[in-house]
This record gives sequence, C-alpha cells and structure tokens, in this order.
Amino acid sequence: MKVALTTLGCKVNQFETETMEGLFKQHGYEVVPFDACADVYVINTCSVTSLGDRKSRQIIRRAHRENPQAIVAVCGCYAQVAPDEIRAIEGVRVVLGTKERAHIVDYVEKAMHEDGIQGTITDIMQAKTFEDIPLYDSPERTRAFLKIEDGCQNFCSYCIIPYARGPVKSRLPEHVRREAEKLVSMGFKEIVLTGIHLGAYGRDLPGSITLADACREVLSVLGLKRLRLGSLESIELSPELFALIREDERFCAHLHLPLQAGSDKVLKDMNRHYDTAEFARLIEHVEQEVPGVAISTDIIVGFPGETEEDFQQGLDFVEKMNFARMHVFPYSRRTGTPAAARRDQVEEAVKKERVHRMQALADRKAEEFHKSFIGREMRVLFETEKDGITDGLTDNYIRVYTDDTVDCGEIYTVKIDKLWRDGVWAHCVR
Repeated sequence: MKVALTTLGCKVNQFETETMEGLFKQHGYEVVPFDACADVYVINTCSVTSLGDRKSRQIIRRAHRENPQAIVAVCGCYAQVAPDEIRAIEGVRVVLGTKERAHIVDYVEKAMHEDGIQGTITDIMQAKTFEDIPLYDSPERTRAFLKIEDGCQNFCSYCIIPYARGPVKSRLPEHVRREAEKLVSMGFKEIVLTGIHLGAYGRDLPGSITLADACREVLSVLGLKRLRLGSLESIELSPELFALIREDERFCAHLHLPLQAGSDKVLKDMNRHYDTAEFARLIEHVEQEVPGVAISTDIIVGFPGETEEDFQQGLDFVEKMNFARMHVFPYSRRTGTPAAARRDQVEEAVKKERVHRMQALADRKAEEFHKSFIGREMRVLFETEKDGITDGLTDNYIRVYTDDTVDCGEIYTVKIDKLWRDGVWAHCVR
C-alpha cells in the first residue's frame, strides 16, 4: 500500500506529519510523493488564515482527483475547528483534529473496510496531556524539529489556534531527551525545539518545570552540535535560559520573538500582553544577557482599526530595533476570532501597500545585519546543494552560500565575503 502525506502551515505541523509518516512506515506502507498515485492521502491542515483553509480544501480535492478510489484522511487545525466543512468535501474518508493522530493508521484501515467517514474530533479544550508520538523515521533534512509542547492560552484577538489546539500540554522531560537521543543517533547535528506556545513549556507539569529544563535535557545528549529554539514570547525569557545560551556554545544565539505590531493601540486591540516600551526593554535586556544575539520577529500589518498613523508608529518603532530578520504578514480575517467580527476592517489594497512598505524596511534591516558580518569567520551547518552551490545556516540564522566542496549535514568554518541573494557568500576556512 502506498501513502502520500503533505503539510500546510507551521514547523509544528511539519513535525507532526513526520511522526504520522513514521507510523505508516511501521505498518508497512510505502511513502510516495504527494503528486503520485497513492492508496492513502494524508493532508495535515492549517487554519491560521482563511487562505490556509482554502489551500487545504484545494489539496483535498486534488488528492481525490488523483485517485478517486484512495482513502483521503484530513487532520490538523482546520479539521479541528471546522470538521463539518471537511466531511462535506467529496472523497474525504477520515477526519481527525489535533488529537488522535497516533491512531491515524487504524482509522485509515477501518475506512478501507467500512462505509462512512471515520475518525473523531475530541473537545480540544478538555485535552490535558501531550500526544506523545515517537518519531520512527529520519526526516530528509539536516536540521531536525522536535515538538515538545502543544496548545496556547494567550487568545490573541486575531488567532484561531487556541481553539484548534486547546490548553498548554508539555512533553515530559525524559521523553524530550529520548527523542533528542534518537535524532542525534540518526545523524542530525542540529535540533530545533518547537511548540505552539513554546515559552509556556512545563506550566502543566508538576515540579516547576520550565523550557530551560527541556533545553538541558537536549544539551545532555552526546553528539549534539547545535540546539535552536522556535518562536518565543519575549516576556517568557528566563535568567536560566539566558545562562544556558551564554554558557553552552552549542546553543544558537538566535531568538525569534514576535512583535506583531509597533503601535500600542494595535497591540492592545490584538490582546498582546505588552506595549512597545516593554518590548524594547525586553529586547535590550536580551542583547545585554546574550552579546551578539540575532533577534528575528513577526509583524502583522493592516489589523482592523489600524490607521495610517498607527502604521507609521510601527515603522518608526521597527526602525529603532536591531532585528536581524522580519516576517511580514497582512492581517487575515479568521472566522471565529474577535478581530474578524470588527467592522473597521482595513481595505485589501491598503494592507497590500503597507506590507510593501514594511517589507522594504525588513529587507534593509536584514541587509544591514548581514553586512556587519562581512570579513568575519563563522560556523555553518550546510543543508542543500543545487547547481554546484551549497547553502546552510550560521548559528545566528544567516543563510550562507558557497561553491566550495562541502558535505551537507556537516558544520564548516567559513569566512564571509559579500552579500548574496537572501544572505551572504563565503569561502571555507576549515
């Protein structure tokens, strides 16, 4: 039997798809590309934006057209928040939300022998424990993502994810170490810890366990070369975490800290738990605690009620910050969230123009950051090769390109020569 899997959305979704792929392999299935003819198609959906919902529906229909006899199984955030919409799509035979994925093979095989739509959508708000699915197979990458937390209770006014993922649920520290050991034994040099609300790791566990404890578990694994963190809230950084980053050279000096808006009014409307002054103080503290740290961020433009003055305040604030990289998104209306019900939605043309202006600033800030490393030696984990050019990442998340002979999956010391594409060009020193 052949199975094809695809992922929409975030790194957490990507990790979850890899665990499901491993489950199918354990049951003897052959994994094939998603555009191939398969007996089973698994679509792990995203619901962060309405565009994610639409893409999910398109991919489901495409899979059914590819093989009308196949079992189409749909899981993930969109399936969790809108299961009836998924069930109404022709060809869908299994619907799961953001739980029960450990049993996806059982549901698929039940669908092969019984009529109707299989699967279950649990009340995610009542989910109290982390769905711990071991990773049975090696992902085809040089960096490995390790999910250690699920759920979010921040309830930002634009975000559907708390309703799709439920409350915070943490992987037990000893299980974090178990999975990290497995990944290192597979040959991975770098592990990236991910979660829906990563900074909340441990809040649901007894004994005052924190993200720093999970990091210590991973850093204790022999053979690990790098540890990186996924997205965090700036207000959740602890002295213990700073100490680990400073003291262990394997801990990447790169933090992704979403700002979301540079206007206090907009931040309040978003139900973010800080203002710009507090965010700036927190970033200054991070830079003092971890000299040379690279800070990347997310910005949403065109939030309901955002005026031109609000947007300009955001531009001015970002200009003062030392962001190494910025991900700029137009606000996307998401049914079921408070922001979607507001009547002061920003016109699409205005959002598009503001995205262009904020992105231009983001590009300039990234270029300034990259320029500051020209002539310096840095260590790079190389990842992919195409047409004789290999690229990879420094520990502070600079994309490095070279035409020197290097092996993907290995770390080399390089000297930065010049700006190139979305990063820098370098040559190997050793």
